[in-house]
Amino acid sequence: MSPSLPELTSRETDVLRLIAAGKPNQRIARELVVTLDTAKKHVSHLLSKLGAANRTEAVTRARQLGLIP
Repeated sequence: MSPSLPELTSRETDVLRLIAAGKPNQRIARELVVTLDTAKKHVSHLLSKLGAANRTEAVTRARQLGLIP
């Protein structure tokens, strides 16, 4: 059974790319010009959508699904 592809918003995709680049929440917030709380919510939504327990797992799953290179 292949995993279904989660639907990510364009903002979630931006956050995912920054997570994959190793950026902490504060840097994500600064680069996307959002509050730290908003950045944390985006990360939390990504983890949930990808069924990941942490950022590393999220990046690994996103790569397996072809969401990021």
